[in-house]
Amino acid sequence: MEILFWAALAVTLYVYAGYPVLLWGLRLAFGRPPAKRAIEPSVSLLVAAYNEAAVVEAKIRNALALDYPADRLEIVIASDGSTDATAEIAERLAVESDRVHVLAHATNRGKLAVLNDAVPRLGGEIVVFSDASSMLAPDSIRRLVANFADRAVGVVSGVYKVRQKEAAELGGQEDLYWKYETFLKTQEAALGCLLGAHGSLYAIRKALYPFPSPNTINDDYVIPLRILQQGRRAVYEPAAVAYEEAHQMGGFSRRVRIMRGNFEQLSELRTLLWPPRLRALFFFLSHKAGRLVVPLAMLTLAFSNAWLLPAPFYVWTGGAQLLFYGLVLLGGIWNLQPRILRLPYYFCMVNAAVFVGAYHALRGTRRMSWKRPSAVATG
Repeated sequence: MEILFWAALAVTLYVYAGYPVLLWGLRLAFGRPPAKRAIEPSVSLLVAAYNEAAVVEAKIRNALALDYPADRLEIVIASDGSTDATAEIAERLAVESDRVHVLAHATNRGKLAVLNDAVPRLGGEIVVFSDASSMLAPDSIRRLVANFADRAVGVVSGVYKVRQKEAAELGGQEDLYWKYETFLKTQEAALGCLLGAHGSLYAIRKALYPFPSPNTINDDYVIPLRILQQGRRAVYEPAAVAYEEAHQMGGFSRRVRIMRGNFEQLSELRTLLWPPRLRALFFFLSHKAGRLVVPLAMLTLAFSNAWLLPAPFYVWTGGAQLLFYGLVLLGGIWNLQPRILRLPYYFCMVNAAVFVGAYHALRGTRRMSWKRPSAVATG
């Protein structure tokens, strides 16, 4: 039981603390930034949308206002069988601007099916993917494409920032989580091996689009990984910013969908084993696979600690765990202040979603909604 206790503690601490520190050290020693310079290739901004009537007009007007040559940027809204006015609103704006194009599909088939259909129709050398609810900073496209001056670069991820975090119940916790993820991605990208991008904003060379299976859940992970497998570099551009309102990010169902996608990503492990890509494999096991192991490690830590009582040392560790889970319980009932006291609740919510995601994976659930909880259809 002592071995189990310390092994479980080591796994949890490594995944969330040790790995980031190790990455930071490796980046300082071996990091190599891409050879960026100002360029203006033709760009297609592709937004796959399902029931986004509440935000699609704002998204299009945001895209039209971007600081990029108008004759080099097309905006494409691909409606995945929306049952609200998403397609109609986009088509009205397309009449106002010949830079806006609408692909309105009659039936809802899933995000990857829409992307696979849309990409061959795009005119841009660079394809930028973005969520309908994510508003882009004016210079975001310029910041992204500057990285493609390096011919080795095949995919570039922007950064994801939370706005009005105080307006959402867990907005502050979501903001902290994404800052933490941004730190990890920055270090991985500096080492030339970014695994996954931010779905709110990322770009690829159109010629490298891998046409994943329509049943794929996490397009922003699988597409960059497949391009990485083609021998191209995946990098991170923290100056290319996409903003999203905090109230559009929360929800346990969204976390379940993310974790279901993480289980799906385990199938990509074989592509890293042969031909061997040891650096990518290390990042994958430490970052993605490690997150799936932590919930089991937390249960093991609690069970083994209870078994080892009443040894004095384990009384203290048991007390610390009781305090932690007490804050989880209170955080689920009340809006604790200061907000840092709700971090245990948020942390456990994220990890509890792993078990529900595993349930969907074992059931073989292939289609899960890619909508955010604030919209008409929820995951």
